[in-house]
Amino acid sequence: MFRVVIRTLLRALVRLWGRDVMLFTGGVSFFVMLAIFPALAILVGLFSLLADPAQAAQEGEALARLMPIGAREIFQNELLRLTTTPHTAISFQSGVAFVIGAYAAHRGFKALLAGLSFIHDEDKPRGFVGFNVLALVVLILTFSALGIISAVFFGLRVMGVAFELRPLRGVSWLYSEWTWASAALSVGLAFIYRYAMSSRAVDWRASILGGMVAATLCLGASWAIAFYVEQVAHLGATYGSIATVVVFLIWLSWNVNAIFFGGALATEVEQALEAMAIHRRPLLLGDLRDSRPLVWPPEK
Repeated sequence: MFRVVIRTLLRALVRLWGRDVMLFTGGVSFFVMLAIFPALAILVGLFSLLADPAQAAQEGEALARLMPIGAREIFQNELLRLTTTPHTAISFQSGVAFVIGAYAAHRGFKALLAGLSFIHDEDKPRGFVGFNVLALVVLILTFSALGIISAVFFGLRVMGVAFELRPLRGVSWLYSEWTWASAALSVGLAFIYRYAMSSRAVDWRASILGGMVAATLCLGASWAIAFYVEQVAHLGATYGSIATVVVFLIWLSWNVNAIFFGGALATEVEQALEAMAIHRRPLLLGDLRDSRPLVWPPEK
């Protein structure tokens, strides 16, 4: 069993590194970077109309804790700029940002799904219309899920702080953004691997395993890049004022590679499960062929 696990992991790495996946990684990273700041403008614009923009800044601060320090600085500076901008300017910016962000996010999801299909060796790719519709559906479902999870997460924190309602007071990890991020990533990626990576549904066991591994690698990438920037390489000495942008891009590319590795692992696990099923099937058929027919009366 251990040898099967090691072989599957190695085959997944070969599937990831032995191809032109880096092209898809670059495309996804670029469009995510293009979309994330318009998304901040939309978030603050909605809160300026419905509530206090400072609340949006607090939610953004909690989300920024998932990023390494260099990437976090860009995120926090943009939040600070938006929360100090007049409401009318924010509303106008949100309208413009919605168009830019929607275009970039859609293109980013198209690049992500194209990379996963490439890794999966899809033999029956979707047509132009079907592929664009699929990317749009995945985009809408992803942002809807993020909105619901954020509402539940911050609702629990508000109840815990304002009303002292802590039904699970001893379970501190329940109120951690790392817990919610890992759970949301695992479930979301499992569904993407299951339904969006191939024209036919991928095995649930492979999809769930790939989603859990990819989510773990994504969160581990945040820890790794923070350690690398703070303890190993001081990028400010090399890149100067754009060091934070470089850190942000490295962090994005590592996360995208983690998602692609989860897709490669799900593909290899599914193939291993199919091979095991095929290997068992001839044995059963052979047992039936070897069985002697029942003859009555019995031969002497």
